[in-house]
Amino acid sequence: MSIRLRLTAWYAGILAVTLVLFGVAIYGLVHYNTYAEVEHKIQGQAQNILQKLRLSQGLDLYLDPQQASKVEDAQIYVQIYNYTNHVLQQSTNLLNSGMKFPIPDMKDVEKSQGFHRIEVSKYPFLMYQHSITYQGQLIGVLQVAMFTGSEDKLLNRLQNILVYGSVVMLFIATTFGLFLARKSMRPIGKVIEAANQIQKGTDLSVRIDYDGPHDEIGQLIDTVNNMFSRMEGFYKDLEDAYAAQRRFVSDASHELRTPLTTIRGNVDLLKKVWNSESSEGQKLDDETMRQLSIEAVSDIADEAKRMSRLVNDMLSLARADAGHTFEKEPIALKPLVEEVARRSQFLPHTADWVVGDLDVLNGIYVNGNKDYLQQMLFIFVENAFKYTPEGHVNLDVILYENQVGIRIADSGIGMNKDEVPYIFDRFYRADESRGVTQGTGLGLSIAKWIIDEHGGSVEVVTKLGEGTTFIVWLPVVFNPPLE
Repeated sequence: MSIRLRLTAWYAGILAVTLVLFGVAIYGLVHYNTYAEVEHKIQGQAQNILQKLRLSQGLDLYLDPQQASKVEDAQIYVQIYNYTNHVLQQSTNLLNSGMKFPIPDMKDVEKSQGFHRIEVSKYPFLMYQHSITYQGQLIGVLQVAMFTGSEDKLLNRLQNILVYGSVVMLFIATTFGLFLARKSMRPIGKVIEAANQIQKGTDLSVRIDYDGPHDEIGQLIDTVNNMFSRMEGFYKDLEDAYAAQRRFVSDASHELRTPLTTIRGNVDLLKKVWNSESSEGQKLDDETMRQLSIEAVSDIADEAKRMSRLVNDMLSLARADAGHTFEKEPIALKPLVEEVARRSQFLPHTADWVVGDLDVLNGIYVNGNKDYLQQMLFIFVENAFKYTPEGHVNLDVILYENQVGIRIADSGIGMNKDEVPYIFDRFYRADESRGVTQGTGLGLSIAKWIIDEHGGSVEVVTKLGEGTTFIVWLPVVFNPPLE
């Protein structure tokens, strides 16, 4: 059974119990008030009759004429039966109607005193029965009754109204309850439909439209929509991660294939040369053999170094992906930057190396790791040298509020602004530079990871043909340790 049917059944059941209890209460209250008034009226007349009942010689019972007239005016029927002489006396209205109340046995009179509901000639009566004694001896019975046809009819009508009204109300309530249950559960159906669409397909952009109040259902739908949004974000991140992984493997294979091809070619060349020496074919002189061997071994060594750098860079990025962190401590920035500036002049370059004023770094400390900070700066400097065949590469610093900016600017080939969002991606290099400029395309990715781990940021300003400027911003520590 569905939830809407169960809810409707519960609503109908609760309403049915409520209507039954309400109907019983109403019927009982009306019944009590209606017959209580009749009983009070009958009992009052019976007491008056007993007080004014005359007893003649021979124990004959006579109804007072004046009292009999009052009884008839009140539409009350009186019957007195004398057990001693078996005389039955009736009020005029009872006598004229031709009816007779059932007379109890003498031995049952005492037990049957009180009110009784009887039916005489198919007419309903409420009768009060009381014994008549003389000197402690039972001599007769007084029966005072009142016709209750109108009261019974009223109660029957009330009963019908309550029963049929309850049935109609229960039917209407059940119908509207089912309608409301369906309406209230319709958003749940939308949730199920959306979940099924996601289960059967890959469209995570499905959302549940709901314009109702922000009640429990509204909160549930908001939660489900937020869950779908997060799932969509996770799915997109996962797709991006898979795409990046495939691109990483493809680029790594490409980068590794070139040095491996070079190494294998030189090894084959050496093998061929030395095999030709041992055969009867044309032999090379010693100097030529020596020169070929030196060139081949040199190429092999260079490519091996390139592969080593590539593997080291890939290991660094693998540590970054694994959440690797490093220890940080307050570091004086001026000696670190001066050392990088001094050692950078020995890097291969054709552009002029210009170092600005570094005195502004006096007393400036950053919370970081010295080795990783130097590695990051060397990456930017080598990158500037690599893409600046002529011109200059500048290194200077900037202080702004609570940050220090290390600026590496070059007058090299620059790049399009559209490429800036991708330069920190792994293995990314401008198409026109791939195969022309040496490198693995991992340096800037490693630099960006180091900057992020230090809580910093990097700013890039570039223009094609005019050069590129990188500004590395790091948070400053204003309470350096005492030396």
